[in-house]
Amino acid sequence: MFKRFQTDTLNWILIIGVVLLVFEFIFFQGGSLIHALFSAIFIYIGWKNFHKLWGKILFWIFLISFIFSVFNILAVRFLIAAILVLWILEYARNKKEVEFIAPTPSASEIKQGTIIEMEPLFDHKWFEDQKTDDTAYGWRDINIHSVYGDKVIDLSNTVLPNDTAVISIRHVMGKIEVHVPYEVEVSIHHSSVFGRAHIFGKHHWKLMNKSLLYQTENYDTTFPRVKIITSVFSGDIEVKRI
Repeated sequence: MFKRFQTDTLNWILIIGVVLLVFEFIFFQGGSLIHALFSAIFIYIGWKNFHKLWGKILFWIFLISFIFSVFNILAVRFLIAAILVLWILEYARNKKEVEFIAPTPSASEIKQGTIIEMEPLFDHKWFEDQKTDDTAYGWRDINIHSVYGDKVIDLSNTVLPNDTAVISIRHVMGKIEVHVPYEVEVSIHHSSVFGRAHIFGKHHWKLMNKSLLYQTENYDTTFPRVKIITSVFSGDIEVKRI
């Protein structure tokens, strides 16, 4: 929608939003922020037990509470107002334009070659579990961020490139599982504020604001190989051979 606006404009909007967020936390004791975080925790608990009646009730009650808390945050109100203003400006600009001239590509642009848009394996799903297909699928590097849910990546159903495949996941709450075939070399860099890690028989039962780095013996010299980079606020990671 706002592709014509410069990145600096959008960056300034985000910076102002962050400043308002800090201002509200310092001078108003972060009332709405704390209430939103409190509600988010119970949303997660309700989601994990959604198959039970009390889980459904807990989820929907605190989801509504979370929405109201978020809209009471000063920074969120500012961002909504800024988006509306940008949308109005964009709409007004489009109404004034009566002619579109397609630029002729320069020689340097032609030499760049053709690029192909591909469908990613995972999209950014904030509140959903995600799992790779149980049948064969084509490999594409994974680079996502999410809030709730479990992520399961099974590499036994795909053919990795004769290079370095990359899995990058930034997650708030939930479990990450990666199933790796025995012939694939692996490098794992995991950071967690709260959680546990089980990596090829290495068990860390209590991670608190800690980073882990493991790699298999022949990772630097052997292909195929996969580089796993994960960051979790509260959750577990399990990397195992299958």
